[in-house]
Amino acid sequence: MQWIKKVIDLILYGNFWIALGGLALTLQSQYLLDQTLELKPLAIFVFAATWLLYALHRIVGILRLKDFLDIERYGVIAKFRHHIIIYAIIAGSVSLWYLFRLSFAVQIALVLPVFFSMAYVLPFFGKQRRLRDFDQIKIYLVALVWAWVTVVLPAVNSGLYFSWSLLFMFIERALFVFAITLPFDIRDLNVDGHSQVSTIPAVLGIQQSITLALGLLLIGFGFVLINFLSGLYTFPIVLMLLLSFASTALLIYLSRSDQHDYFYSGLLDGTMVLQGLLVTSLAIF
Repeated sequence: MQWIKKVIDLILYGNFWIALGGLALTLQSQYLLDQTLELKPLAIFVFAATWLLYALHRIVGILRLKDFLDIERYGVIAKFRHHIIIYAIIAGSVSLWYLFRLSFAVQIALVLPVFFSMAYVLPFFGKQRRLRDFDQIKIYLVALVWAWVTVVLPAVNSGLYFSWSLLFMFIERALFVFAITLPFDIRDLNVDGHSQVSTIPAVLGIQQSITLALGLLLIGFGFVLINFLSGLYTFPIVLMLLLSFASTALLIYLSRSDQHDYFYSGLLDGTMVLQGLLVTSLAIF
């Protein structure tokens, strides 16, 4: 059954899975905001740009973590780094193609997330540092950029620029991504310690970080209920989001630093795919 593992490794470490998460959340927001489920240029751009960003992150990261190649995921990434470079070239080409098919308003709204995303993975700062190499900052950047890309960009693409419901959806998405990112910091405690990067789990401890993640997830669902009361979300949407948040909470509760990386890169990243599928399934059924 070795071929099954190779397929899983390709999907996860070739960055297809995380890119699918970006696509799923973008389509989810599109459906919630204008009740359409259509593969528009923006959705394809988000998929390709996410694929590119995480490919660059793998390429740069593996060069800086040579002391950790005995860890399975780093060994797999190092082994297939040339494949990942090819994926980055393909993803970059697709991103560029669809970038020019976006409206000018969406292109302007892309400036900040693109800047922060590039600064997150590429060593633009002194001593070859990236934004993720500064203490505490990476998890906030991840949550805010993901929320901006998967909520604000679909809204701008639909001609919506501000409403309280949109703000609440942005906060809901940011809290959800923050909550599922905290366990990754638990997984990476040794690596971040080696890089001398202080993270929330390094300061609070593992159990307190899990409690924090669950608390943020609960607050995030509170914003789901607010948007239900405001009329943006219907009751079936609330039920689907409840199922998503509940399953995510279970995975966060089960997080441990010694969990296999499939748990993190597969299941926890997969919560984004699941949420998008659950919500957009309402458009079909």
